[in-house]
Amino acid sequence: MNKIILSAIVLMMAFAVQAQETPGKTGDRPHSMDKRKHHRGMDMQKLNLTEEQKATFKSQKENFRKQMEELKKNETLTLGEAKKRAENIRKEHKAKMEGLLTNDQKTQLQKIKAEGKEKHAAMGRQRGERMKTELGLTDEQSAKMQSNRKAMGEKMKALRENKSLTDNQKKEQMKELMKQQKENMKSVLTEDQLKKLNEIKHNRPEGGDRRNHVMKEKETI
Repeated sequence: MNKIILSAIVLMMAFAVQAQETPGKTGDRPHSMDKRKHHRGMDMQKLNLTEEQKATFKSQKENFRKQMEELKKNETLTLGEAKKRAENIRKEHKAKMEGLLTNDQKTQLQKIKAEGKEKHAAMGRQRGERMKTELGLTDEQSAKMQSNRKAMGEKMKALRENKSLTDNQKKEQMKELMKQQKENMKSVLTEDQLKKLNEIKHNRPEGGDRRNHVMKEKETI
């Protein structure tokens, strides 16, 4: 079996588990790895894990990575066999991680996820309102922008979760989705509004919180 293809499969499975293995991860928008780790760490603290649980979590993760490394080195498997074995390792690891939590911690985890989902939705509404004000959008334009963002978010999520695609295939399809988003933006905004959006992009300081709400949009114009 092609070693490059096998390595890609194993890495995809490992990243999928990294996103799920730590309780409390919410939201579908891409973030930096450091930011993800920070939020996962904060959520772990909320669960009040015992020292024994923390040690077991660490051991389980190390064992999972070891299994994936061994699978990556196995060149005798077919593509289908490698995918199936990697998926089984991922499912077993996830079940073990969840099994380490008490019933109270599982309940708290669901609460954290629900709160995170609502916070994410509220932030989206706030971004939409700021954009509406700054660009002078009509109610119709604002509604279309919101609908387009929601639809694009669902497509991005489905693409990221599609285990039948390689990383390169996902990247190519992601580019196509971004092109589609660009055309959607142009079909909703006027020339003056597009110009204003790009001005906002260039005038706001790097890393500013207020700049972040247009970054996802400006990249597609």
